[in-house]
Amino acid sequence: MSGMRQMPGVADRIETIRTSLEAQRDADLRRTAMTSVLVCDDSPLAREALRRAVATVPGVERVTTATNGEEVLRRWGADRSDLILMDVRMPGLGGVETVRRLLSADPGARIIMLTVAEDLDGVALAVAAGARGYLHKDASRAELRATVTQALADPTWRLAPRRLRSAEMGAAPTLTAREIQVLEGMSHGRSNAEIGRELFLSEDTVKTHARRLFKKLGASDRAHAVALGFRWGLVR
Repeated sequence: MSGMRQMPGVADRIETIRTSLEAQRDADLRRTAMTSVLVCDDSPLAREALRRAVATVPGVERVTTATNGEEVLRRWGADRSDLILMDVRMPGLGGVETVRRLLSADPGARIIMLTVAEDLDGVALAVAAGARGYLHKDASRAELRATVTQALADPTWRLAPRRLRSAEMGAAPTLTAREIQVLEGMSHGRSNAEIGRELFLSEDTVKTHARRLFKKLGASDRAHAVALGFRWGLVR
């Protein structure tokens, strides 16, 4: 039976490895359980200011940063934050396209757009693509805290751009009640099938209403329609 004996020191090494693996597993579990926020902005100053501000929000345990949309997409598989604050306008892959690609890969991702001004069109396009809302970069700490807290606490929370009409756009087109309901659904990032289920309509009927409202608004697609809808105050 001597062949069954373990060599001196082997048991100790096995125990050391086991302890190390258990410690790593516990660390991974703690990191996974942490409430984390990712700040994406191409401006180093804005990125650091936002990182520090978000770090003061109660309940947020980890804040990471990214410089562009490509970096967010590249890191998402291994590091999925509970909430992303993303600049609307960035060089390379902009915020709107990043939202589209990220939500296509992970529909559960929560994204809030960052804007330096009332960039209604950019924000509206991002919201139409599925972003949960927007936040001005110069928002007060109290406003930032409230927005981040609400977005983290409520998976259904959304904040659409405030209604703003440009004088040069003229009078808003007249949409039927059903067309407005379809446009509202689009503004919340819902698919035609989801809008149909909500309104008890077939998907083909929703598509018919969508084509009609596109024509009335002069929109080329749903994102354009939503942006125009916000500008005219047709959706909220």
